[in-house]
Amino acid sequence: MVLKAKILTIFPEIFPGFLGYSLTGRALKEGLWQLETVNIRDYAFDKHGSVDDTPCGGGAGMIMRPDVLGNAIEHNYEGGKIIYMSPKGKPLTQAKVKELSKLENLTVICGRFEGIDERVIEEYDIEEISIGDYVLTGGEQAAMIMLDAVVRLLPGVLGNAASTENESFEDNLLEYPQYTRPISWKGREVPEILMSGHHENIAKWQKQQALQITKERRPDLLEKILDSK
Repeated sequence: MVLKAKILTIFPEIFPGFLGYSLTGRALKEGLWQLETVNIRDYAFDKHGSVDDTPCGGGAGMIMRPDVLGNAIEHNYEGGKIIYMSPKGKPLTQAKVKELSKLENLTVICGRFEGIDERVIEEYDIEEISIGDYVLTGGEQAAMIMLDAVVRLLPGVLGNAASTENESFEDNLLEYPQYTRPISWKGREVPEILMSGHHENIAKWQKQQALQITKERRPDLLEKILDSK
């Protein structure tokens, strides 16, 4: 199965951006996933390519018109989920990333201005996703981050499937500390347990470290573990 990602944006030239490099870029060249951009302005109804208008009820900024965006969606939707990158969406999690990595088609709307008309979200059953509690100038950057997380989970993208097994968030824990050579650097040593060759003790140490780091930095994740038991 090959994931086909379709991006609806008024700035298609931004893509593939950093998705064209490293693992995601190589996977794109090898056909492990596909990326298509759609310029929303191409579906406007005037010669100026107008896509926005003033908000009903007043307020600052402009809103993306439902007739223009709806026209773009209807001419390009090929099944699967439609996602709108939005600061008021549900947070992007590793569980959601895994879910999206199993799709064949994914349509992503990149908003601009003050957002898109709410009726579009209702009409096309669009899922809103946020990458964090902050506001960006547009959804393109957020879409790239989400796709980067999704693509690396596609079959064949990572050389070693085990690479994802012990990553942060896989079991609601942050990842344990990692070390490599040289063993001694600037007076700091690699923990002795990691040089012991005793795999069971190493695994216990790694789990203990992961728990401690999660407790200090993301206690909310530990609450999820307790709630699931």
